[in-house]
Amino acid sequence: MIKFALIGHPLTQSLSAVMHNAMLEDLGIEGTYELLDTESEDLVTRIKQLKSHGYMGFNVTIPHKVPITLFLDGCDKLADLAGCANTVKIMPDKTLYGYNTDIYGFQKAITPELQDELKGQKVSILGTGGASRAASIALCDIGVSQIDFYARNIINASNMVNFLRESFSDIKFNLKQMQSLRDLSESKMLVNSTPIGMKGKAPGISPIDEDILKTLPEGAAVYDIVYNPLKTEFIKLANKNGYRTITGLDMLVYQGAKAFEIWTGQKAKPDVMKIAALEELAD
Repeated sequence: MIKFALIGHPLTQSLSAVMHNAMLEDLGIEGTYELLDTESEDLVTRIKQLKSHGYMGFNVTIPHKVPITLFLDGCDKLADLAGCANTVKIMPDKTLYGYNTDIYGFQKAITPELQDELKGQKVSILGTGGASRAASIALCDIGVSQIDFYARNIINASNMVNFLRESFSDIKFNLKQMQSLRDLSESKMLVNSTPIGMKGKAPGISPIDEDILKTLPEGAAVYDIVYNPLKTEFIKLANKNGYRTITGLDMLVYQGAKAFEIWTGQKAKPDVMKIAALEELAD
């Protein structure tokens, strides 16, 4: 019996257990994936528990994606570049190796056609947390020319942006106050990397007003990393105004499939995981 888990807080909206347990069942693997609600002050205790109770690996979500790096014995290039990890493998000697599969998941959810259109273009990102780091690195890999970050706390976000400037010297990064957001007319894509709109955390609310959203140019794309509910208020407003939309579900599925492969060495089936997630959302 193998065991995996997700740690973070809150986890009421999470579909990870549904997806991973469906994948274990589909492949005939005897194992479980659990949701372990973990607040910041309990992170050290939780990591000790995972290492001592036979878990093979775990996923990490808000608010631990950056703090978890302090406990890693090693990490892959993407986790190192992002300064955060969302997937951890517990090695046989109980050391922890971190990965960032969010970067892969974020990029994989964007169609090849749209990726081509984004080359040399400007993108705006709401938020500067762990998910924002993953999104920005994926977009840099696609080949955007500029990323504008909108943050509620510019001081906290400045280290991340300075790091990106050093890592991607050919791309322009701007850090702005969220309250200053008025005009998106030069952005080819707008990404919400905040939890605003998430079930259990500000549901039914858009991170920006419709009037500001409507300043996006015709043909722009709106990407919400929130996946529960499937159609957030942000996505509904984008659809209403004729923009192309990407929901957080595809990102979740692709990052989850990559994590499953890291832990088990077996090829995951994204379709199986997505169907399980959609069935859960429909309940």
